[in-house]
This record gives sequence, structure tokens and C-alpha cells, in this order.
Amino acid sequence: MFWAAPPAIPQSAVGTEYIIEPEDVLNVSVYGQPDLSSKVRVTFQGEINFPLLGNVKVTGLTISQLEKRLADLLEKDYLVNPQVTVFIDEYHPKQVFVLGSVAKPGAYNLSKEKQTTVLEAISMAGGFAKEADQDATKIIRIEGDKKITIKIRVSDITKRGDKEKDLPLKPNDMIVVPESFF
Repeated sequence: MFWAAPPAIPQSAVGTEYIIEPEDVLNVSVYGQPDLSSKVRVTFQGEINFPLLGNVKVTGLTISQLEKRLADLLEKDYLVNPQVTVFIDEYHPKQVFVLGSVAKPGAYNLSKEKQTTVLEAISMAGGFAKEADQDATKIIRIEGDKKITIKIRVSDITKRGDKEKDLPLKPNDMIVVPESFF
């Protein structure tokens, strides 16, 4: 008999309770109330649409905080001592975007098991196009309200073996590979 490995838990859940994010899929059940049990996807606005309650803001909450919020809202006008249980059915995808002079520009999912580096993301995008200016590659990262640009000299990694310059990526990073004009 074969056993399937449990699903990987995102890094944001390791060591602390998981924080709900847009695009997560939640299974919500209310004990003794099968009509209120539902599977819902968190919208980009950070809400779920729940029976009797309508839109409820859920992003930024832990699972236990959401269970308490839903129980409080249901108890206020509808049920006596509701028992609410929430499970994460699917974690939101964490992606990076590879643009410019690569074979297949687009959005790519980050690995759930390990950090993805710049060169790994470029490989997922089919590698550099022949007209790529590899040493002008850059990462554009948004941190808070700041836009950070990190220049990557790919030849330092590939020809000099400087693996430390193959930086790990963060969700929503954009990798831009410009064309060479030579």
C-alpha cells in the first residue's frame, strides 16, 4: 500500500499559525448546520461570501481568529453558541513573473519545498533567448510601499561559480531580462 505525502505547508505557516491570504480555499463548517457549511475561495479583496452573513473580511486572520469571528457574527443574530470549524483546503499560489528575453515569459509558481532562485525561475521560463543581455538581468521587488531593483550579473554565477549571487526569490518578484543591443 502506498501513502501519499502530506501537502507542503507554506513558509508563512511554519512556526506560527497560518495567516489567511487572498486565493486560499477554505472549508467552513458549522456543527449541526449543514446548510451553513461551505467551501469558499478568498477573493482578491480578502473576503469570503458566507451564508447569512454575506461578505466577511478574512485576510490577515489566523484560522482560530476566523473561527471566532464567524461564530460571533452567527451568534449575534442567528444561532445560539455556534461551533465553527475552518480548514485550509488549498493554499494560495505563490508566483514570480519572468519577463523579457526568455523563451516563455510568464508567471511561474514558486516551489513549496524549497526557495526558488533567479536562475531556476529563468529555467522554468525556458531559459534565456539568444538575444538576451544576461548580465543586465534584474529583479524588481515590492517591499511595503518601496520598489527595489536588484541587478544580477548572470555570468558571475554561471562562469565564475558565485552561487551566492543566484538570489532566492520572493512571491510576486518580477525578473526582467532585457535584450542585448550588440
